[in-house]
Amino acid sequence: MFKRVLIANRGEIAVRIIRACQELGIETVAVYSDADKNALHVQMADMRCRIGPEDAAESYLNKEALLYAAYESESDAVHPGYGFLSEDAEFAKMIVRAGLTWIGPLPETISLVGDKDAARAAIEPSGIPMAKGSEPLKNNEMALAAAKEVLYPAILKPVSGGGGKGMFIVHDENELKKVLQVVDVTKIRYYFEHYIERSRHIEVQIVADNFGEVIHLGERECSIQRRNQKLLEECPSIALSDEMRERVGKLAVAAAKSVHYSSIGTVEFLFDLATHEFYFMEINPRVQVEHGITEAITGVDLVRTQIKIAAGEPLDFAQKDIKFRGHAIECRINAEDPDNNFMPAPGKISFMHEPSGPRIRFDSGVTAGLSIEPYYDSLIAKVIAHGRTRGDAIKIMQRALNEFIIEGEDIKTTISLHKRILDDNYFRTGNIDTQFINKRLPIYNKEPKKLSLKEKLNLKSMISENLTMVFDAGINDFEE
Repeated sequence: MFKRVLIANRGEIAVRIIRACQELGIETVAVYSDADKNALHVQMADMRCRIGPEDAAESYLNKEALLYAAYESESDAVHPGYGFLSEDAEFAKMIVRAGLTWIGPLPETISLVGDKDAARAAIEPSGIPMAKGSEPLKNNEMALAAAKEVLYPAILKPVSGGGGKGMFIVHDENELKKVLQVVDVTKIRYYFEHYIERSRHIEVQIVADNFGEVIHLGERECSIQRRNQKLLEECPSIALSDEMRERVGKLAVAAAKSVHYSSIGTVEFLFDLATHEFYFMEINPRVQVEHGITEAITGVDLVRTQIKIAAGEPLDFAQKDIKFRGHAIECRINAEDPDNNFMPAPGKISFMHEPSGPRIRFDSGVTAGLSIEPYYDSLIAKVIAHGRTRGDAIKIMQRALNEFIIEGEDIKTTISLHKRILDDNYFRTGNIDTQFINKRLPIYNKEPKKLSLKEKLNLKSMISENLTMVFDAGINDFEE
């Protein structure tokens, strides 16, 4: 096992990795920009290395600085977390060439699955269903022809990258022409896929060691999204029967084997609600933000497992050992204003009360007194509820969100939006798809806002004070 691991990341995921390393008896090295010098992950690590100035959002993308920090700290391995350089094959190669261990898939695998066109070509011979797609586009004329070929509606995707960024859904040629005014397909490689509007976003957690063993840990429902980025995830998906669950699990394992995958990762599918067919989307070669809900229902610690695989250990469990218990929901709480087009709303946290109690997990990289920086991702925390059933998990999450209080100048959060989603009968009955937020958000914005417990107490106090003033002034003054 490693003696010391450098974490090439920050925030919640850095804290998560530190905790896994502590349980394995591994020392940790935190890296930080000046903006993060007092951050929670920096306080928790055994060692810390400065890698950049305050105004540099690129600090955590500085490959040379990160490699030097690993060398100076005498680390054995580097864990990239998610985001930043976690899917950068060149950085992974730099780490390996320096004689260190990369905690993740092989650099060659990252390159392959990171190129969606190459990944589709590698996986296609296995017979896994795929939505009709195009070749990478070279110019606008090719884009117009390709969109017609794959059939509208179509989704324009960058060949490289993930996380739902840089994607555009077009329903006709006029919409596409508007998109092509802001997207230069001659500089950034894009391609088209036919877009399935009535679909669910289903992803399958895979675990693969370096000895050819590949298993899956079930699926996650990730259909509650805004701008193709996830807001709320749950596990398992109530849309799938046992037969469908077994089928998509086998498809995910086949996809992983097609690219000789090792480490933990996620195979993503679109589930067509009309045909009940699963269409391959991509493989994410890293730990996912939402990994905690899979941990909740399987009991498998994914980050610890990932570290042990990187250290050369075989899996100590098989597919037959995986049992699914109950239902888990994760709410991503971001520093964003859902009533103002999800505009970022960072700031210093003056007060924060974390939800806790039975069957609640709270993962965060901030505390009261720290700031949510404008340079980085707006994630404040992930709240995970684990119940016996989906209905049970919803009630537990509602209780947790009512407990969650975060205050600070200029800070707004998505807590209120999550409360509305959980209270929505469409969500509660499972009547959801990838367009859920687009359809329901305009309705939420027209509804009167429900007050939190704290707001109710403040309102009660204000009413009481005003009534006292009225009675003290006398009835004649009140009438005036």
